[in-house]
Amino acid sequence: MVQNVFRTGFVVRASHTLLTWLVTLVLFLHDTDLRRCEERGELLLPALFFLIVVLSVLLYFAVSLMDPGFVLTDAVTDGQGSSEEMESMIPQSSTPRMRRCGYCLLQQPMRAKHCQTCKRCVRRFDHHCPWIENCVGERNHRWFVVYLAVQLLALLWAVHIALSGVSPRESWSLWFRANGFLLAALGVVGVFSVVVVLLLCCHLYLVSINCTTWEFMSRHRISYLKNCGNEENPFDRGVLCNLWDFFCICRAVMWDQVYQRNSASPV
Repeated sequence: MVQNVFRTGFVVRASHTLLTWLVTLVLFLHDTDLRRCEERGELLLPALFFLIVVLSVLLYFAVSLMDPGFVLTDAVTDGQGSSEEMESMIPQSSTPRMRRCGYCLLQQPMRAKHCQTCKRCVRRFDHHCPWIENCVGERNHRWFVVYLAVQLLALLWAVHIALSGVSPRESWSLWFRANGFLLAALGVVGVFSVVVVLLLCCHLYLVSINCTTWEFMSRHRISYLKNCGNEENPFDRGVLCNLWDFFCICRAVMWDQVYQRNSASPV
């Protein structure tokens, strides 16, 4: 029972949620800009900050619990129809042969990978994120990036609020005693801010070139990329088109067809 609860990510999600609300409570209870606005009856900024925190928590759970794009059968059933997917899997001269997963024995669409943690194959696999205890794949990758952006906004605002509440004292001991909880919250928020900035920058860069973390890190081992040049990406359509497709096109993509079309195009 305990192993099942841990495997489903309950502990990670509960810890993240608890830490988020503890830090928020500290920021509201100390003599920070939020508290001063409340005392003056100016509730717009406190309410806006609270709503951003709520939105970040909701996005966290949405990304964490969302199907990242698990491959269920050899024929895709997410609205594209089985015949179209099976037809696209027929080996072509310019397209690497689709392989069967050695673990779940399903035929993997191009850009899919088996996740050892989830024990499932994921379409357009990016990585398994221990922070959300879920894979990041074709279905939830855009929402993961949106979550990072909202989370970064909440964290940077929290840093500003925490700094506004640090007050001077006559001695170091009194200063630490008066600002201890606020300093702890500032430390947690500061560490998370650095992590989220790095994650968001990396993912925006990869999205802009239509590449995944797995493809970027393991290019030399992936059948459809290892024979391409170091700077060649068969899925890259330019920054603007890549961003538009990623954030605005909500459908499964037949990547083998894109690969075949781009490989056939003269360079």
